[in-house]
Amino acid sequence: MNIILHQPEIPANTGNIGRTCVATNTVLHLIEPLGFRLNEKEIKRAGMDYWEHLDVRRYINFEEFLEKNPGAKIYMATTKAHKSYTEVAFGPDDYIMFGKESAGIPEEILVDYEETCIRIPMLPQIRSLNLSNSVSIVLYEALRQNDFAGMQMEGELHHLQWKES
Repeated sequence: MNIILHQPEIPANTGNIGRTCVATNTVLHLIEPLGFRLNEKEIKRAGMDYWEHLDVRRYINFEEFLEKNPGAKIYMATTKAHKSYTEVAFGPDDYIMFGKESAGIPEEILVDYEETCIRIPMLPQIRSLNLSNSVSIVLYEALRQNDFAGMQMEGELHHLQWKES
């Protein structure tokens, strides 16, 4: 899977998203301008010691992203979408794009992607969810649809054993 952040502004959100991407073997694509430097301590704190394992790619703008990823199937996560993220069938190599915290994905981009715009249902009184939470919600649905390919599905206790039933 691939996550695209279009002009993210808050380093802690990007750090959390980076950690989630490492945990799920997901590529993180960052479209500039960024509201921070990638070496800021807030990113490293949120991403912890996982950041060095992250496959992160940067682009000057959305046009450069499209040039370097021709044919990419991109789902646009936006509160302006007609359908829910659960109504689409994600493929293992798809891209899910999220906009900056203060404004979302620009409408100039969204108008060309109406069929692949998706939303997270929520009550009308709230403008949006936190960016890192939104990425986790949609990414894990996409991974679920692909049977969590390659991911660890069982855990073990450290010091005790599960009771046999």
